[in-house]
Amino acid sequence: MRQVLLGYRIENGEAKIEEAGANKVRSLFEAYNDSLSIKNAAEKARISGYPTSIGRILKNKRYLGDDYYPAIIDGSTFEKAQQLRMKNAKSMGRIRDYTEDTSEPTEKKTIKFKLGEVTEKHKDPYKQAEFIYSLIETEEEDGE
Repeated sequence: MRQVLLGYRIENGEAKIEEAGANKVRSLFEAYNDSLSIKNAAEKARISGYPTSIGRILKNKRYLGDDYYPAIIDGSTFEKAQQLRMKNAKSMGRIRDYTEDTSEPTEKKTIKFKLGEVTEKHKDPYKQAEFIYSLIETEEEDGE
C-alpha cells in the first residue's frame, strides 16, 4: 500500500487536495526557490523530515498534477526548484561534468567461463544461487 503524498487525501478512490498539507508544499517550494537550504525551507514550511525526504518532495512531478493527482504547484515554480537543486548539487561537488574519453582504445579481451553440472544442494534459493555461482570457473582468456 502506498503512502499518500503530503498535500493530498484519498476520498472515494480519488486524490483530493488537502489544503493544510498543500499549503506546506507550496511554502516549501517558495522558501526553497527564495534560496533557503532544504533544511531551512522545510522548517519555514513546518515540514519535518530528513533532507533526502524533503528533496523527494521538491523533485516529485506529481505536485504538478497528473491523471490521478490534482496540481498543487505550477510548472515554473517546479522548474525553478529543479534548476536550484542542480545548481546546489554541482556547487557541493555532488554532480560532476564528465568529458568524453578520447584516448586510444585498449586491447579487448574475451573471457570464457565454464560451469559444471548443477545440482540442487540447498532448498533456500539464495543459498542455491550462491552455490551455483561458486561453481563458475574462468576457462580461458583470449586477446582480440
